[in-house]
Amino acid sequence: MEEQKYKMAIESILFTMGNSVELEKIAAALELETDKTKRLIEELAAEYEQAGRGMRILELGQSYQMCTARDTYEYLIRIAKQPKKHVLTDVLLETLSIIAYKQPVTKAEIEKIRGVSCEHAVSKLVEYNLASELGRMDAPGRPMLFGTTEEFLRSFGIQSLEELPEMNPLQLEEIRREAEEEIRI
Repeated sequence: MEEQKYKMAIESILFTMGNSVELEKIAAALELETDKTKRLIEELAAEYEQAGRGMRILELGQSYQMCTARDTYEYLIRIAKQPKKHVLTDVLLETLSIIAYKQPVTKAEIEKIRGVSCEHAVSKLVEYNLASELGRMDAPGRPMLFGTTEEFLRSFGIQSLEELPEMNPLQLEEIRREAEEEIRI
């Protein structure tokens, strides 16, 4: 039973680390001799192989790594090729709408409108390819300017920004006043 506990620990270490782990480090973590640790790893690798599992333990010199079985590659490729669905939270939608209507816009301008930090939201929108860096503003500190992308247009089913819904006239006037105040400053 004690050996099963060690195998469970080895499995957890290799799975969690992702990359190869040196035999000595595994042995030290288990507080076992390297010879016994090596035997347990080899037994565990044989158990995976005999059971026909989707995971394998690969020996790389004096290190070990958990990896997928070669027979499963085609399934992994199919899953990797599937388009990723990105969830747009209210925060992301609000930030994206500010970018869409005010572009090119800086993070500072977005934060002024939202009243909170937008670092994470803008980073996510860039990661999702809905917004992109357009360049730098010619101002002190040269802040980055952001705008929407072609992917934004595709995602929202529009051909150009002119097709965006009209803003509420009161909101539009408020944004214009804020922009004029910024220009005066």
